Amino acid sequence: MESGTKRKLTESEMTAITLNAFGQAATVVKELTDGWANAAYQVTLANGQLVIVKAAPLSDTKMMRYEQGLMQAEVEVLRLVKLVGAMPVPAVYAHDNSKTLVDCEYFIMEMLEGEPYNKVKDLLTEEQRNQIDYQLGVYNRQLNEIRGERFGLYAASDVSASSSWRETFHRLLLGVLADGEQEGVLLPADYDSIRNEVSARLDVLDEVTEPKLIHWDLWDGNVFVKDGAVSGIIDFERALWGDPLMEHYFSHFNKTAAFLEGYGNKALTPAEQGRRALYDLYLDLILCIECPFRQYEDRNHLQWARDNLEQGWRRFIGNGSS
Repeated sequence: MESGTKRKLTESEMTAITLNAFGQAATVVKELTDGWANAAYQVTLANGQLVIVKAAPLSDTKMMRYEQGLMQAEVEVLRLVKLVGAMPVPAVYAHDNSKTLVDCEYFIMEMLEGEPYNKVKDLLTEEQRNQIDYQLGVYNRQLNEIRGERFGLYAASDVSASSSWRETFHRLLLGVLADGEQEGVLLPADYDSIRNEVSARLDVLDEVTEPKLIHWDLWDGNVFVKDGAVSGIIDFERALWGDPLMEHYFSHFNKTAAFLEGYGNKALTPAEQGRRALYDLYLDLILCIECPFRQYEDRNHLQWARDNLEQGWRRFIGNGSS
């Protein structure tokens, strides 16, 4: 997705980066355009090795409140998950946030084998899709078994950490709404009405008492598959310590029977349905409110984001479940 936040690297900058990390020049550089915020490149080194280089937006780029320290978080979570062995993730080769070699933070990681799931999903048989979704359920459950000491974004400072999931999630959602108000984003209802409706439904979050590591952005585009199986998972920058039910594959976008079976999840209780309704609304709000921050120009996507939020708001008000 073309985005105004992306810091594009020049050929000379890429060569400086790879020489510094590997002592190898970059011979072929191919921009990967599927990302939404960071610039990403597939780079061939002089010795033939393929790596991925990701560059963060410049420090003065206007971002949403929850999007602070994203690259640092991604690097740390990748290393943690690699160490624990919860799911297949790329190795991190280098990370530089000094802004001395180039004027932006960047990191280099292993290039995964396979293709993004969203690119090949329609070409797979139902049996293959079920197998992949089941695998994702198993991996997602293993990731969610990693326990933390506080709730909140992985990138959050100690000041914003909390021992209450209810307070943490409420603060996150209010931050998204504040971003929307700041940018004058029109929503399906006025901001105060949305805040009031959300506040009235927060009691269901009190049963979440243990912070667990959540990918949150584990949609098909962040899953690599090869030979009908999951070969790797990427993009942990928005990871947080919270409620596993917040994971994307429990959302109204995915939630397949095979994933639920692999995860070991049973039918949701009324309280869990209420939690999931809040998480769906949170995601639908972000997908719409982030548009002016990303400076998207794709009119089809802008219309989709508005329509998706309109439907999501009606679903939230109508029955409070996904």
